[in-house]
Amino acid sequence: MNRRSLALLAALVLGAGAPAPAIDPAAVDAALDPVKAPGTVLIARGDTVVYERAFGRVDPTGLAEHQLGQVWRWASVTKQVTATIAMQEVAAGRLDLDAPIIRYLPDSKAPNAETITSRMLMQHISGLPRTDEAPVGRDDWPVFYSVDLDSPETGRAWCEGPTKRKPGQEFFYGDCDFIMMAAVIEATSGKSYDALVAERITQPLGLESVGLFPRAEPAMPGFAEGKPESTAFRLENFGGAGALYGTTHDLLAFDRALMTGRLIPEAQRAQMWDGKPQYGYAALGQWSFTVPLKDCGDTPVRIIERRGFIGGVALRNIILPDQDMVIIMTSNRAEAEAAFGEIWQQAGITHDVMRAALCATGAPQ
Repeated sequence: MNRRSLALLAALVLGAGAPAPAIDPAAVDAALDPVKAPGTVLIARGDTVVYERAFGRVDPTGLAEHQLGQVWRWASVTKQVTATIAMQEVAAGRLDLDAPIIRYLPDSKAPNAETITSRMLMQHISGLPRTDEAPVGRDDWPVFYSVDLDSPETGRAWCEGPTKRKPGQEFFYGDCDFIMMAAVIEATSGKSYDALVAERITQPLGLESVGLFPRAEPAMPGFAEGKPESTAFRLENFGGAGALYGTTHDLLAFDRALMTGRLIPEAQRAQMWDGKPQYGYAALGQWSFTVPLKDCGDTPVRIIERRGFIGGVALRNIILPDQDMVIIMTSNRAEAEAAFGEIWQQAGITHDVMRAALCATGAPQ
């Protein structure tokens, strides 16, 4: 079966026979790069998958082709899930985004625990240490990601260490923010992070592929510069910042539940999707911005973007609320992170796939 037939079949199965909105499949095909970014692309309008394709080789030596339904690292898309659970705690009245985290973590040793708030954590303006400031180990990976989880050199223990930065002064992206955020929601809920993911996300939505590393079965392997990625890191050490895995269809189900109000009320979702220009349009656990697409009229498109990248695996999760649309792209090449590009620069695979999906009539639709 060719890829266009596969896309049509997916639309009929998942969309209950509803006609698929117009996209330009040939333009989507042309935007993809099977060398720099081999992997998968999924485009959905509402609950209907209107385009889905796996392309390129899994292994640079050509041992196998990519297939649909593979389990991928969600990597930093995990932060989007953590933020969603945090907003559930806000909706329940157990979490105040602007209260200092010392209220919820009275034993915290973070230098500025009396000032840092959950909002600061999720906007990456907390001033906490960055993991790339940790001692460096094998293959230039920070020791933070290679030691046992109970080691003081990783997790919350290390993230509460010394820092010269002050809260609220500057955007400073790092995993420690969401490792600490996971600790906060564990405290407010009285449940472990893995239990929260299961009870709040995977079980209600029926996401059978989703879980937290370590995983008994292997997920999609990563490659960098034509070689297998380093084995110096442990995916479980990313915790609430990057330790989730799952299929793209289960990620679509999460996105749709988020878009339609099944996971959090509209008021909390609006807060979570409020991108701040002074912080590069960082919202809470994702980015939210509005930009025009190249050669697509003058109407800008509102974009909720969350990207994941660990080792040799990259993922882009794009929600387009006004078009009721989701675009999910994966690759198991480190080179894909650069090839995906920046939407706001109107260049790169992500922008070009989005334009092909939205602009068949010459304007966003």
